[in-house]
Amino acid sequence: MLVLAVFFAVLGAASNAAGTAFQRKAASEVATGGGWRLLRQLARKPVWLLGIAGVVGAALFQALALVNGPLALVQPVFVLELPFALLIGVPLLHRRLPREGWWAVAAVVVGLVAVLGAAAPAGARTDAPMTRWIPVLVGCLGAIALAVVASRVNRSPLFRAAALGSAAAVGNALTAALLKSATGTLADDGLTAFLMTWQTYGFAVTGVAAVLLLENALQAGPLAASQPALTIGDAAVSLLLGVVVFEESVRGGWWVVPELAGAALIAWGVRELTRAVPHLRDLTG
Repeated sequence: MLVLAVFFAVLGAASNAAGTAFQRKAASEVATGGGWRLLRQLARKPVWLLGIAGVVGAALFQALALVNGPLALVQPVFVLELPFALLIGVPLLHRRLPREGWWAVAAVVVGLVAVLGAAAPAGARTDAPMTRWIPVLVGCLGAIALAVVASRVNRSPLFRAAALGSAAAVGNALTAALLKSATGTLADDGLTAFLMTWQTYGFAVTGVAAVLLLENALQAGPLAASQPALTIGDAAVSLLLGVVVFEESVRGGWWVVPELAGAALIAWGVRELTRAVPHLRDLTG
């Protein structure tokens, strides 16, 4: 089951990265503009339709991953979306990944393996009582609200991008937790129960909110501030939610040392990717 969870999570990260890259490719080939006219132009392009298929596929793969494995294992694997987006998007948009970029990609992959290997997340629950959900919802939504308020009080582009990136990270992690619960209901009790549970509508709302927060983070300031906050924040909050909501377990004690080392390596790799690759936002945002 854990192997399947990792397999589907990797496919989800790759699929979402491909979807983003193909949509960027299609957008680069149409005249500037917006609204329905732009959408109609994009819809005529097979490469854009491939992009949409990639995004839809990513959602399905994520759901399959969460059904087969713990949240604390699945969600951190989506860190790989950034390297995948570069490896797919750079040649697709006729650009080149410099040597520093390859080192950064390697750092992200090695760091992720170190974190997950040391933490060894485990757990099989997909349901949780409201006594666990209520404090989690209050804490996550409160953290998002505080980050948004802070981004409005402090006008520094660096701070605003980091704050909104952190808010998007919490939103992504909460969305994944709600999705895990909803898909567990679907697998155990069928479609009717899936449509009746509040988590189904909860992950739809928080998912849209997370996307909006990410877009605002990208517009607020440099990617070097928002992307590390988003990447590390999503993985860290997902680990926490897996433990608190679904009673998943991660190794502690001296294992914390390689876990922190792996997290630092991921953070360094992500930050270097934002510096090493020109126009990174065009490839991944």
